Parts: sequence; C-alpha cells; structure tokens
Amino acid sequence: MQAKKRYVLLVSFIVFVALLYNGLKWNAKRAENELANVERKSANNDEDSFRASNTKSFLSRDMLQVLPSFSEQEYYDDGDEYVESPKERRSTREHVYKNRKCRMESCFDVELCHRRGFKIYVYPNSGEKMSPNYKSIIASIRSSHYYTNNPEQACLYVLSYDTLDRDPLSSDYIHNLGAKISQLKYWNNGKNHIVFNLYSGTWPDYLEDLGFNLGEAILAKASFGDNFYRTGFDISFPLFGKTHPFKQGQGGLLRSNYFPPRRKYLLSFKGKRYTYGIGSSTRNALYHIHNGEDIIMLTTCKHGKNWINFSDDRCLTDNEEYDKWDYQALLHNSTFCMVPRGRRLGSFRFLESLQAACIPVVLANGWMLPFAEIIDWKTASLPWEERLLLQVPSTLREFDDDVIMSLRQKSQFLWEKYFSSVDVIIRTTFEIIYDRIYPDQARPSFTWNMEPGGLFYLPSYSTFIHDYPFYHHYLDIDVTQQFTAVIQATTPITSSSAPVVKLVKTLLLTEACSQIVIIWHCARSPPSATRWQTLALETGKEVIIIDDQPKLMGRRFHPFREIRHNAILSLDEDATLNVQEVDFAFEVWRSLPDRIVGFPARSHFWDEAKSKWVYTSKWSNSYSMVLTGAAFIHRYYLALYTDWLPLQVRNMVDQTSNCEDILMNMLVSHVTRRPPIKVTQKKQYKDTSPNQAQSGVLPSGGVITKWSDPQHFAERQVCMKSFVESFGYMPLMMSEIRFDPALYKDNVSITRKRYPKIEI
Repeated sequence: MQAKKRYVLLVSFIVFVALLYNGLKWNAKRAENELANVERKSANNDEDSFRASNTKSFLSRDMLQVLPSFSEQEYYDDGDEYVESPKERRSTREHVYKNRKCRMESCFDVELCHRRGFKIYVYPNSGEKMSPNYKSIIASIRSSHYYTNNPEQACLYVLSYDTLDRDPLSSDYIHNLGAKISQLKYWNNGKNHIVFNLYSGTWPDYLEDLGFNLGEAILAKASFGDNFYRTGFDISFPLFGKTHPFKQGQGGLLRSNYFPPRRKYLLSFKGKRYTYGIGSSTRNALYHIHNGEDIIMLTTCKHGKNWINFSDDRCLTDNEEYDKWDYQALLHNSTFCMVPRGRRLGSFRFLESLQAACIPVVLANGWMLPFAEIIDWKTASLPWEERLLLQVPSTLREFDDDVIMSLRQKSQFLWEKYFSSVDVIIRTTFEIIYDRIYPDQARPSFTWNMEPGGLFYLPSYSTFIHDYPFYHHYLDIDVTQQFTAVIQATTPITSSSAPVVKLVKTLLLTEACSQIVIIWHCARSPPSATRWQTLALETGKEVIIIDDQPKLMGRRFHPFREIRHNAILSLDEDATLNVQEVDFAFEVWRSLPDRIVGFPARSHFWDEAKSKWVYTSKWSNSYSMVLTGAAFIHRYYLALYTDWLPLQVRNMVDQTSNCEDILMNMLVSHVTRRPPIKVTQKKQYKDTSPNQAQSGVLPSGGVITKWSDPQHFAERQVCMKSFVESFGYMPLMMSEIRFDPALYKDNVSITRKRYPKIEI
C-alpha cells in the first residue's frame, strides 16, 4: 500500500514538472512572437549608402554626380540610446492606441467643409525651429488655390509646429509639443486638423508614436504600419530626404524604352544592416541570395558610434565588399532593387528606386505604401513576404520582358506625377482628403493611375469623364464633331467691313462651327445682339455676345456657361482664316484633343550668356508654342487656367494685357508633357488694315492689344521668366512637326485636293 502511494506521488510530481516546463516554454514563445510582431510592424529610418568607384556603369560620371542618394543622408546615430521613463512608456502606448477608431464620419466635421468650402489654414509662425522639408510643405500649402489666411473660412487646419521628426534623438525634435498644440485656438482635440510626420518613435522599440496626443487629427505619416493605419482617415505618406526639391524636381531617369529591358544586374541592394534590435533579422538574411554575379546584396555594419561593439562574424568581410561598389552605378544598372525594412518600415530607397526605374521589391511586411489609397502599386512594384526571401531570385528570373517594361514605365509615371517634389506630394495629399469630403465629386480610381494623373482631374469643372480630353482613346469615347468659336473683341465695330465681322461671316460658312461666342473686351458698348443674329439667320447657328466684366486679358480663357462644346476655336478679332483652314485644323484637333492645335507658332531658347529662357518670334525649323489668337483648344484647359493656376501668374497677364498665350501653352505642356501642334497656314494670319492701327488709343476700361508696341516683346521676356519660376521648371517642349493636308502642294489636279484653298 505504501509503495502504491509513493508511485502515485511520483507520477503526480512528474506531471506537475512537465506542465510547469511547457507553460514557461509557451510563455517564452509567446513573448518572442510578440517581439517579432513589434519588429515587423515598426518603421525604419533608412539612411545607408556610401560612394565608391569600382563598378563599371552604363552612366557617365557627370550623370552620377547629379543624382544624390537620399540614403546617404545621416539624420542621427543609432548608437545613441534614448531611455524612456516608465511614465513616458505608459504615455506613449496611450498615444499610439487612442482614437484608433477615428474615421471621417466620426472624427472630422465634414459639414464644416460643405458650408465653407475646402479651404486650408496654416497657423502663424510659432517661432520654433523648422526643418527645410516642413518649410517646403508650408510654402506649398500657401501657394495652393485651397489656401486661405482667414481661419474662420477654413475647414482644414495645419500646424506651424514642425512635426516631421518626432524622434527625441533628432536635432529637429520639439519638446513639450503636446502642451503647445493644445493651446491653439482652433485645435479642438485635433478635429479637422492634419499632422505631417516622417519619423516616429525611437530606440529601442520605434513605436508609431509622435510624443503627443493627436486627438482626432488626420495623420499623414511615412512608414505607416497597416495595424496603426486608420483606413479612409489617415494618409500613408512617402518618406523623402532633406534635399527633396520643393517645386518640380528632376523627372524619371528612364531616358529610352530600350528593349529587351533587362539591365546588367537582376537584383541589387546596398545599405546598412543591424546586428541587434528591431529590424535586424530582415537585412541580416539578405546575404543568402547574394551570388556576386547578377544578384548583388551588399550590407555594412559600419554605422553608429558603437558599431564595433556589436559586430558579428560577417561584419569585416561585408564591410570590405560594401566599399568596392558604387551605389548610384548599382542602382541605375539593376532591373530590380530590393527595398528591405530596417528600424522602421519605410526606406528612402523606395523613392530612389522609383525614380531610377529600378523596380522596387518591397521586403517590409505590413508597410502601407505611399498613397496606397489611390495608387495601384502592383503595376509598379513587387510587395514581398519577408519569410519567402529565398524565392525572390527564381521568381524574378521568370518575369517576361514586356512585364518588366510595363512595371518600369509605370514607375516613371508615378514618380513624376506624385513624388518628384514636395509640392506634388502635398497637393496629392489634399486631393485625397478632398475626395473623401466630397465623395460625389471623387475622382474615378483609374484617373490616378493613368496619364495625366489624378491631380489634373478637376471636379469643379466636371465629374463626367467624357468632358476631359485624355480618355477618349482609352475608353473609346467619340470626340465632338462640332466646335464653339470664341472671339475676343477689343476694338469698336465701325462698319460692316470690320475684321471681326469678316471673321464671323467666315465661321458661319464652316460646317462644324455651331456656335460663336464674342467676348466683348472693348471699353465702348457692344453692338446689339440682333445685329449678330441677323448675320446667322440663314445658317441657323448661334451667335452670342458677352459684355464681360471685368475686362481683363485672362478672361478670354474663362469657361463661360454659354459655351456649349468642348472643342473651342480661340480667336483674336483680327485673325484671317478661310473656311478650309478652319476645317482642316479641326480635323487634326479631333485626333489630338489634349493638345493645342493652331496656326501661328513661336519658340523659346536658353540664353547661355544671360542664363535665362528667352521668347522668340523668329520663324525657324522648330517651335514650342502655338498662339491662341488662332488655335483649337479643349474647354477643360479654360477651367484649368481659371481655377488651377496660381493667382499671381494670372494677375501678371491681366496687368500687362499680354502673355496669356505663353501661359496657356505652358499649362497644356505641363499637363500633357507634349508640344502643341502646328498646322499649315498663310504666313500672315492677322488683318493689317488701317482700322486696326487704332487699337492702341482706346478709352480706358478695355483690353488694349499691343502687337505693334515695342514694349510688348520686352514684357513677354519678363513673363517667360516669371512663369518658369511659378512652374518650377520650363514646361514648354520643342517640336519640328507640321500637319499638312494630303496632296498639299503636290503637282496634281486641284479637283483631287480636299483643301485646295489652303494653298492660296
């Protein structure tokens, strides 16, 4: 009996020990999984590239010198540890998890925007330090047509405190920010505010915390983890460096669509790795796929003040190999570029790869890619599961050349439209918010992912896709077969032989012109409407005269409600065109409705001696502008000119009564990235009769044309300079193409020619 009891006690003890052991093991495993999850969901400050010169590159050294790497910028040192107190850790977690359920319906006063309109207010300068990037963000907002300096008219508010870098180790970190923000008059627990952030959290956990309570504010944040991102409320922001340009930056670096599209290296990466702490496992595993031939994975441990103390067995050889390769040469000679996570999820390398047309292979589980709400990243990048790293080489080798070409071309489109400058990044951010507030006017998703991009979709103009000039070929939409002639009249009509009367009579004979709108910009009263209707009585066409107020040059491009057609023939009152010239130009425009198609052309060139762009009217073998005194243009561009262009450039046109044609050509080329189209015409396209010599002596109050004024040409030079500064680059593009009718000037019977009078 005693022996039986001893056996029972022994068995019970063994079971107890086993349970205790397994329980401790299970808890340890659970803690390990939680730590891995934190690492996987945190973000990275990835600045990790040095230059060498041993790689043979297909790019010249001069080209490489103008391509600075974002990853070469050192913001702060990983070796400096910032230790939080227990109270700070509790506060951090409260900030991270508070208001996680915020959505536009619950934490944003949409009705305020419906009452006031979508206007953005920036708080006055706080006197605190401000980084160059945040200065660029504020400058972009203040130059936007959404900006207002009256907080009572705004529905969205932006802090003047720099919140981009919220790592306490950074020199840009502002202390006690929460207390300072809470004192702002319109803060209201963050409702209808937006906060911008590039770096959050600090060593060792790098939690997605900004160090103050966001309240109900929208967070536009780089390196966003999908577990912290509030869908439909926050903005997944791109991570960009200190040297990112403010205005239009350098375009994509794909200079030619050579085929096959494969470069010297299939896949490459050059950057630092971490031998300890969060984010270390991902980059530490990259050496497994390095083969030194077409897959180049280079890492270095040499970063931070105490890197030697944390070196592992591979650090020495890794550092030596790392220094042998040039980062820029590697980037521009690789088909795919690895974009692994580091301390935080995001990486400068993502935008670098995008610009260089090196297809990003994103190795960062849970990272919300920039502007993921609107951009279809599957068409330009390859998101990859970190656990499947070893499958990357074999999968990439199976990609067809046409798929690689498509991914590369889309990367260039996305870079130029949404990431090439701070200005386009900020404009994209606010257009996303606009679409959330006004869902009935929201852009169709495909407009964000095809030319010319979502930023040129104008809800105030139209929400019907067929009213835009870009999508006819994609969506098989018929282009209008009729047009409206819009004539700017600046001189009084003294007889039936006045140039504008001759012009109207010509237009009434054209089959496609169904409406004529005369914008009366003369100081004297316009003729009665009945006189114009008498001219059109036999044709059944509509003639409208608009006594426009105020009488400003730029108003010739106002999208008046009376205009019925998307096709517009913009005319000066003294333009001399015959019916066949108009008909042929309209046929050309119907094939290219997104371009300006017209007759007289002008050009520009870069003056090396004066270091500036110069306007020229000399006839030459190339051109970059078609004068809007006789040109077809889509009505959409009138709305874009009126509602989208900055007020200061439009004011310059109105103050000088000059340069509106230059500005419109720049606008259209900026949108399309293509030159205008010139069609055949007689060398003289303006009426030079004596009546026109009176145009410079009109009573005050009207638009005065100044083609014969010597000051006219000098003003156009000043305009050219100001417009380039506003766009941030020279948008005009050169062309040597002229459209002529078939059989033009051919030695055949005139009866076989469709447009014989063009040759007269």
